[in-house]
Amino acid sequence: MNRLINLTLLLCIGVAVVTSFSYLGIDLGALGGSDNIKQMGAYAQRFLSPDLSPAHLQAIGHGALETLAMSALGTLLAAVFGLILALPAAGRFGWPFKSVSRLVLNALRAIPELVWAALMVLAAGLGPNAGTLALALHTTGVLGRLFAEALENTPPQPAEAIRLQGSNAVWAFCYGTLPNLLPQLLAYILYRWENNIRMASVLGFVGAGGLGQMLYVSLSLFQEAQASTVILAMLLLVLAVDSLSSWSRQRWVKA
Repeated sequence: MNRLINLTLLLCIGVAVVTSFSYLGIDLGALGGSDNIKQMGAYAQRFLSPDLSPAHLQAIGHGALETLAMSALGTLLAAVFGLILALPAAGRFGWPFKSVSRLVLNALRAIPELVWAALMVLAAGLGPNAGTLALALHTTGVLGRLFAEALENTPPQPAEAIRLQGSNAVWAFCYGTLPNLLPQLLAYILYRWENNIRMASVLGFVGAGGLGQMLYVSLSLFQEAQASTVILAMLLLVLAVDSLSSWSRQRWVKA
């Protein structure tokens, strides 16, 4: 019986693949033709000669710093506002505030970063401001939901003990809840920062600044050598941030 079900699933997958090729009208023969292969090879060869001129490298350095600043500031703003929204979302102020805050968090993270960037370009104009706001808005929804779930799973006894000694709710949260929660919050923030570095490099395609905007301009003008240098800079930036984030988690989160 199980073998029959597996064969049926494989047959359905095969039919779906064949139907997809037929519906999209993809001609594999033409795609693998000698002329197309030569054209793709020549295009790839132009990418293998990156532009390393001082002027272009200086512009890439400025774009890399802009991308890094966008991701860092967007993540920082998201961490602050995510924590503010996570408190009512975790039920700390009653069910009406919990419902409203969770609705806001769901709405923020339901809209992708590229859509937020397109909206922020219209609202704030071209440049890194739009990219920073787009990252902050989407990441607020993601971190706020993660923070709320972490708060719900945190033991309430330490905070209650501090409140029984006469402290207010703010001090009880800062000294009773936050210390136990901080390593988990830092891990979430660092992970989202890694993701935002990659996304900040893409947001430039809608005019939100950074390396992505440089790559879009280079590709639009068919400047393969300049585009290749930008792609290498993106790769190095992501690797550097990943290494820094891994070191930070080992140094602060696991300590």
